[in-house]
Amino acid sequence: MAGVYGDGATTREGDDDPQIDGAVAALRRGGVIAIPTDTVYGLAAALDRRDALRRIYAIKGRSGDKALPILVAGPEELSRFSREVSPAVRALADAFWPGALTIVVPATADVPSEVTRGGDTVGLRMPDHPLALAVIRAAGGALAVTSANRSGGLEARTAEEVHERLGNRVAFVVDGGRSGDGPASTVVDATVVPFRILRLGAIGQDDIQRALSAVGISDA
Repeated sequence: MAGVYGDGATTREGDDDPQIDGAVAALRRGGVIAIPTDTVYGLAAALDRRDALRRIYAIKGRSGDKALPILVAGPEELSRFSREVSPAVRALADAFWPGALTIVVPATADVPSEVTRGGDTVGLRMPDHPLALAVIRAAGGALAVTSANRSGGLEARTAEEVHERLGNRVAFVVDGGRSGDGPASTVVDATVVPFRILRLGAIGQDDIQRALSAVGISDA
């Protein structure tokens, strides 16, 4: 299946190195790219390119007061973006990453204001998708990523759907075939005690509690 790019170029699924190299080059130029994840395709921008972070909002037609989540390459990135990594947060990351759990934590100064949008927290997730993780690692371990669609519109689950819905506004599309057909990630607010589920998705409340109980945490 061919990938689709803002300049009209294409590549083939399975040509992993050209796709990763092309995606990272576009990110470094300040482009917004699309990557497959284990849930849906996402729009991604480098954290040090504030112009690209702002462009995500323009591409989506998204309200400027909504924060962006960050996808990370591994749990080691928690301390980079969270002012405090509690034993409970570490337990959730160990249990469900890579996977469909977004953990909201108190943001460090490394998180740009274009991501937090006036707040002091950030949602972090490690996706369970090899191409997504390869791009994120090659781009420095973290990217701001949100669903690749117009705000309120259907989420894209293929590279072709990204192109159909967003056209040449996306600088580069990494084609990983069809994304997962399951629900969105569960979002847990870990800045309050007990934790609060902001969005119930692929991971249930009982699953979260079992993971915490397994390491002796009963009141998170």
